[in-house]
Formats: sequence, C-alpha cells, structure tokens
Amino acid sequence: MASTTSTQPQQINVADLDIQQLSDVRRQLEEELNHLTNSFAQLKQAQAKFKSCIENVGEVKPQNKGTTILVPLTNSLYVPGHLSDAENVIVDVGTGYYVKKSRAQATKYYETKVEYIRTNLDTLQETIQKKQENMTYLVNVMQAKLQQSQAQPTKV
Repeated sequence: MASTTSTQPQQINVADLDIQQLSDVRRQLEEELNHLTNSFAQLKQAQAKFKSCIENVGEVKPQNKGTTILVPLTNSLYVPGHLSDAENVIVDVGTGYYVKKSRAQATKYYETKVEYIRTNLDTLQETIQKKQENMTYLVNVMQAKLQQSQAQPTKV
C-alpha cells in the first residue's frame, strides 16, 4: 500500500498544546512578525525612493537645459555637471543596468514601481495583521493555561 501525504500543513488547536509548546509557537510567531515588519519597512523605503525619483524627473525641464546641476555618484557624493539633454533621463533598472528614457517614460516607469510596491505593502499589511491576531489569541490561551495550572492544587 502506498501512503499519501498531504501538501497542506496540518492544523493543530493551540488550546491542546502545553505551556512549553505554546511558548515555542509564540517565539516562532514573534520571529515571523519581526521579519515581516522589517520587510514592510524596507518596502516603504523603496517606495519613498521611487516617489523621490518621480519628483526628480519632474525637475528636469527644457528650460533648465545648460544649467549647472549636482550629479549623484553615490548616496553621499555629488559632482557638478551641466544638463545637456532635458528631454531624456537615465533610469536605473537594477543590477547595474541603466536605460535612457524620455521624461514621460521614466515617470510612468517609476509610477508603475510605486503602484507595484503599494500592492505588496497592502498584502504584507494584511499578513502582519493576521499574525498579530494569532499572537493575541496565543497569548490569551497561554494566560488561561497558566491561571488554570496555578488554580489547581499541587499533588504530593
């Protein structure tokens, strides 16, 4: 006979677990929550960066052609330069690749990135909220079990 295994995780009622097992589950939930909230903060930073890029593309205007600007080489190092092409910008598309785009194309690219991150943030926020609800329920069960164990007389 062949045994069949399910790919779905087995559900266990936390009320059936002992205090040590509940503590382990709580620790795991805390780690997951920390990871998810860190991911949420990183996505928020990325979204802010792309919004900043939209504003920067908006500052490149035909009337600014030939003006002196500061060109970022790194996050903290800028060098003076002259704006020679006010119709096109260089867009960092990741992993060291850059693409020349019109201002309208660059703005659309960054708006698409902002929207993509927003949908991921919404999904992540829902996941975090569910994990927090699970944590609250788990803590309530742990407290009830602790009170129950303290109320029982010790057997000698």
